[in-house]
Amino acid sequence: MAGFTPSLENLIDKLAALPSVGRKSAQRLAFHLLGMSDEAVNSFIESILNARSSVHRCSICCNFTDNDICEICASKERDKSVICVVEDPRDVMAFEKTHEYSGLYHVLHGVISPMNDVSPEDICIKELISRLGSDEIKEVIMATNPTVEGEATAMYISKLIKPLGVEVSRLAYGVPVGADLEYADEFTLIRAIEGRKNI
Repeated sequence: MAGFTPSLENLIDKLAALPSVGRKSAQRLAFHLLGMSDEAVNSFIESILNARSSVHRCSICCNFTDNDICEICASKERDKSVICVVEDPRDVMAFEKTHEYSGLYHVLHGVISPMNDVSPEDICIKELISRLGSDEIKEVIMATNPTVEGEATAMYISKLIKPLGVEVSRLAYGVPVGADLEYADEFTLIRAIEGRKNI
C-alpha cells in the first residue's frame, strides 16, 4: 500500500514532535495546512517567526514578553511584596485567570531533574535569589507542580531563601498530586493560594 510522499511524511513528523500532538492529529494538521491558501500559510509562518524573534524573557521575572520588562513587573497596581514562583509561563496565565492573586511572579522555566540532566544552574533560580536583596519582598510562594521534581525544586529553593529572612510558603494541596497547574480550574487555584503554608 502506498504511503505519504516524503515531504508530507516529513511535515507530519515535525508536527507530531509538538507537545500533545499524536500521529493522527499531526496528519490532520498536515492536511489542513496543505489545504490553506498560500497567503494563509505565509501569514502562519510569519507569526511563528515574529514570535521567535520578538518574544524573550522578562529581565526581572523571566516570564515571556515583547518588552524588556513584562506588563506584570511594570504594573504599579501589583503587590510588590509577594513573588509566586512557577515552573512555566503557562502557569502565570493560569493564576491570572483567577483574578485573586495580585503579587508578582518568577518563572523558573523548568524544575530540577537529575534524571533529565536538569540542574539548579539550568533553570532561573539565581535570577530569583537576586530579586530578594531588597527589603520589599516579604514572601515567596512556591507554586511548582506537585510532582516529585516540583517538590524537590521547591525544597531546594526554600533552603536558599530562608537565610535571607524572607517567608517561604507552599501552595496548599487543593491542587491534586501529579497534576499540572496549567490544567487546574480557577477555584482549585484560589483554594491553593488561600491555603498555602510556610515551608
